[in-house]
Amino acid sequence: MKKTSSIISALLAIFLILPYQARAETITVAYFMEWPTPNQYAQAKKIYDKELGVDIKWVAFDAGTAMSAAMASGDVQIAFSQGIPPFVIATSAGQDLQIVDVAVSYAENDNCVVRENLEIDQDNVKELQGKQVGVPIGTAAHYGFLKQMQHFGVDTSTMKIVDMAPADGAAAFAAGNLDMVCGWGGALRRMKQHGNVLMSGAEKEKLGIQVFDATTVSRQWAQENPQLVEKFLKVTADMNKKFNGPDKEKMLPVIAKASGMSIKAVKQTLQGFHFPTIQQQLSSKWLGGGTQQFLKQVADFFVQQGTIPKARKNYNDAVDASYLQAAEKL
Repeated sequence: MKKTSSIISALLAIFLILPYQARAETITVAYFMEWPTPNQYAQAKKIYDKELGVDIKWVAFDAGTAMSAAMASGDVQIAFSQGIPPFVIATSAGQDLQIVDVAVSYAENDNCVVRENLEIDQDNVKELQGKQVGVPIGTAAHYGFLKQMQHFGVDTSTMKIVDMAPADGAAAFAAGNLDMVCGWGGALRRMKQHGNVLMSGAEKEKLGIQVFDATTVSRQWAQENPQLVEKFLKVTADMNKKFNGPDKEKMLPVIAKASGMSIKAVKQTLQGFHFPTIQQQLSSKWLGGGTQQFLKQVADFFVQQGTIPKARKNYNDAVDASYLQAAEKL
């Protein structure tokens, strides 16, 4: 009897400890500064922490390639708004990442800018040959740059391409050290102060240059923590919906502070952003097949350009819509 009591006491002690361990658990989420999204309201107000029941640590990165590296080392569990090209590069190299939702579509908020005094436009774009370009290699901006140059028949092998994060590229461009520079968000706005884009977002989309980011996870971690992933996606979707309602003006100052931007800059940036609903994301255009096809297109193009050595046969298992389907029912 005494032995049985001891066993029961030990089990009770374990169950008493478990809730404490759950509360102490931390999830690290990668995100971008100067990249305002409705979910930053939940980030600032700790809504994610409350709904998931764990502490959320948000860590800012300057490129999606760095996000992939942090996920490979186990330092980051979720990457919010990771660009598709860095995701493709990582998964093509064998990293077991998965897309679980579409964070934002933004054709007008990712582009390349040519120095104004060069007076280069679509009619004389080949004059870019031999010029110096600042590009964050392996990102959506890099993919867009290569696709635009291919479209215009510009031989990129004649160009000096420097791997630069958007913020650094914008600073170098302002100082007159680059002829062309590529980036997104706040950095892109600063770039435009000293030059012009070659193609609009709509023109790029006609070329098949889709520009969107995804929420990505480590497959193993997500499989071990499906409810956390589902709740994270639900909070994100709720914030998108909230932002499209009467709470928008209340959310803007909070989003601005969280993204390190002025309210005016946030409003300008958000004009070029589209946040698909869960229903839209689950459609054939996105996670229902379109995204998987686009991943393969990007990978094959990168192989052709020599950016990566090989592509996967397909990227079907690099997308898992089951978490979003579950989130829709929460």
